[in-house]
Amino acid sequence: MTHHKLIIGNCMSMQEIPDESVHLMLTSPPYFNAPFDYKGLFKNYDQYLSVLNRVAREVFRVLQNGRIAVLNIDDMLVNGEKFPIVADATKIFQSAGFRYRDRMIWKKPDGYLRISRRSGVILQNPYPMYFYPDNLLESIIIFQKGKFDYRSIPKEVREESKIDIKEFSDNKWYMTLWEMVNVLPGSPLEKEIAAFPEELPYRVIKLFSYKGETVLDPFAGSGTTMKVARQLGRNSIGIEIKKSLISIIKKKLGFDGQLNLDNRDDTFEVIIREGGKYGCIS
Repeated sequence: MTHHKLIIGNCMSMQEIPDESVHLMLTSPPYFNAPFDYKGLFKNYDQYLSVLNRVAREVFRVLQNGRIAVLNIDDMLVNGEKFPIVADATKIFQSAGFRYRDRMIWKKPDGYLRISRRSGVILQNPYPMYFYPDNLLESIIIFQKGKFDYRSIPKEVREESKIDIKEFSDNKWYMTLWEMVNVLPGSPLEKEIAAFPEELPYRVIKLFSYKGETVLDPFAGSGTTMKVARQLGRNSIGIEIKKSLISIIKKKLGFDGQLNLDNRDDTFEVIIREGGKYGCIS
């Protein structure tokens, strides 16, 4: 039996979540003013970094000691200017108290991106200084809060959460380059949402949490992290600012009667912040 809570509100505050009650944080923050997703969402880059800073400090508060925070994030080109989001986000999480642990690269399929207007400039002007590459990569940055006590996990939980070594080897999880197919355009539950593929939380949750633990996604979006957490026998907390996504998240997690996970009595709860008050939907 697992429990899943969706909080509708701004994740710069996580007041509903007690200190050190979360075992893993995994999220993909909004791209900074991406023209295809969030054009004009933030007034400027400093405001964007300020949001990340407040989220990082809240994540540090709610995460248990020794545990992992994972960001799927990347630099962004807006109106011809490239913003060093990966470097800045790394510094922000370090200043919040986290230790920088690792960086993975997510490589999308070669066929996903053909020559665009950006890289195609050199076809029209085949001279030095006209080159701008197209991006098939995103960063997966891994941070850790303090040091993990491996002896704190009961033996039976360790065995139940054991990683499949064949899966680990065959799919090359051991590499810093993860090749994963992105969510394709037109997916009905990801319409107008920059969702990451289920394979990403699947790997992260298996590698950095134990069964029965709680996974947090502060930018829940369509609920991909929460869905995979449920499938893997973990609890989840998602924070999402768009109230309109409640029905999509509920459907994606299988709490609309369409998904049966071994007849488990899992629970789903929605907390809606309104003017400092809370409404609760079970």
